[in-house]
Amino acid sequence: MQDETLDPMSRALEAARAAGACGEVPVGAVLVAAGRIIAAAGNATRNPPDPTGHAEIRVIRDGALLLGQERLTDCDLYVTLEPCAMCAGAISFARIRRLYYGAADPKGGAVDNGPRFFASPVCHHAPEVYSGFQERAAAALLSDFFAARR
Repeated sequence: MQDETLDPMSRALEAARAAGACGEVPVGAVLVAAGRIIAAAGNATRNPPDPTGHAEIRVIRDGALLLGQERLTDCDLYVTLEPCAMCAGAISFARIRRLYYGAADPKGGAVDNGPRFFASPVCHHAPEVYSGFQERAAAALLSDFFAARR
C-alpha cells in the first residue's frame, strides 16, 4: 500500500520527481480505489528499457494485479501530464472511471490535444476528464528537467 498522507496529485508529483532523479522524463501517476491510493509510479522507460514504461501504464498494471481484475471501473487515475495515445488507450481498455491530469501536452497529449482519443469513435470507454490539477508544479518539473539537458 502506498503513502496515503498526501493527496493523489501531490503523490503523483512525488513519483514524477523520483523518476526525474533517475534520468526519466518526470511524469508520475497514482491510481485510487475506494478513496485510497493503491498504486503510484513514475516513468520507467530507460531502466529496464521499456517503451511502454509510462507512469500511467505502470499504475494500471499494478492496480489490475492488486485488484485481480482487468477492468478498473471504480478507480480514478491522477497523472502529472496529459496522457499520450498509448496511455489513453490503456485508460480506456481498463475502464478507468475518472482521469485527473496536471499539465497539458500540446505535442504528445491525446486527451485534450492531438487525436483527442476519448472523443474518437474507436474509443471503447471514455473516463470523466479533469485537467489543470497542480498544473504549474507539473509543468515546472518538465521544463526544469528539459532545460537542464540543453
